[in-house]
Amino acid sequence: MANKKAKGKGPGSNVIALNKKARFEYHIEENFEAGLSLAGWEVKSLRAGKAQLTDTYILIKNGEAWLLGSHILPLNTASTHEVADPTRTRKLLLHKKEIAKIFSRTQDKGHTCVPLKLYWKGNRVKCELALVTGKKLHDKRATEKNRDWQRQKGRIMREQNRS
Repeated sequence: MANKKAKGKGPGSNVIALNKKARFEYHIEENFEAGLSLAGWEVKSLRAGKAQLTDTYILIKNGEAWLLGSHILPLNTASTHEVADPTRTRKLLLHKKEIAKIFSRTQDKGHTCVPLKLYWKGNRVKCELALVTGKKLHDKRATEKNRDWQRQKGRIMREQNRS
């Protein structure tokens, strides 16, 4: 029981940043795990939880995968001797077969690749990627309706347990 990992973004969790918008905007088809090539000041900022994945996407160029649009806010104390670019393009570390698969699938109409979350795996930073297709407006409405129903169901169950 003590080895159980915490879910979410609370204290004791291994999750650094979540892209909640991606799960709402897209149908997730396949997930991948990629390493992330970072500078020292970026690792310190990630330990402090200063990262955002909103409006971030993956680009495959020259047989390499790149993370574009991610924002890692530099700490004032960590990057004193070096100019820190919070939105720089970061290299993703994937196997060639995975890169080829992602590249071929993103060439299809309506498919793209987005990051879902950044998390710690041991002392390394990993990025969970997903091949996705865009949701239509009615799909988004159904997602909201289902989320509201789950919330309402939880309230009803809590009231029944109190009685």
